[in-house]
Amino acid sequence: MTDPVLSLRDAALSLGGNAGRVDILKGVTLDVARGETLGLTGPSGSGKSSLLMLMGGLERPTGGTVRALGRDLHAMDEDALARFRRDHMGVVFQSFHLIPTMTALENVATPLELAGAPDAWDRAEAELGAVGLGARAAHYPAQLSGGEQQRVALARASAPRPEILLADEPTGNLDAANGAAIMDLLFGLRDRHGATLILVTHAPDLAARCDRELRLVDGALDAPLAEAAE
Repeated sequence: MTDPVLSLRDAALSLGGNAGRVDILKGVTLDVARGETLGLTGPSGSGKSSLLMLMGGLERPTGGTVRALGRDLHAMDEDALARFRRDHMGVVFQSFHLIPTMTALENVATPLELAGAPDAWDRAEAELGAVGLGARAAHYPAQLSGGEQQRVALARASAPRPEILLADEPTGNLDAANGAAIMDLLFGLRDRHGATLILVTHAPDLAARCDRELRLVDGALDAPLAEAAE
């Protein structure tokens, strides 16, 4: 694979606690190609979300390396990491993380404005329209359903036109109908912007929509799937 968007080499994550040191990720090595959609699956506690956090620079590896777009994330300080995520990544979580005192339009536009985008408000309006919320732009999160709030979160993640989209169980708090609609929108936004999508999911049908699936078990890539991906 030439010029991978994401490249991990023996990436490990260990955390200390009252019960001692816990190895969450154990030497994960993988490459993700530009424009690829990768599904991360596995049982609860297997390290899926932690691996996604390493890819997004939201956790620092305690061993190995994590590179995104050719940059060593571990070598950056917190300010540089924040700028890198702002300029190159979009992140969607199971929880919506909207600012309750801002309207849907403000939730999408404000990060763009803070980043210096001259067309922040026009772009935010366009992204809300793309997720079917053009008529709800002036509503506050409390006035929106769970599915609508996740649509706002999707619009906010995609508005900077990121090269990498990271999604951690984005349908986990939604019913089946809203969950299916959100995933259609997420794959649509990926196609619209040509982003690389990394999706953490428990749902086999969602993983099957990805170009490739990797399964984690006890902090390591499951051997058969890892070997098939090489």
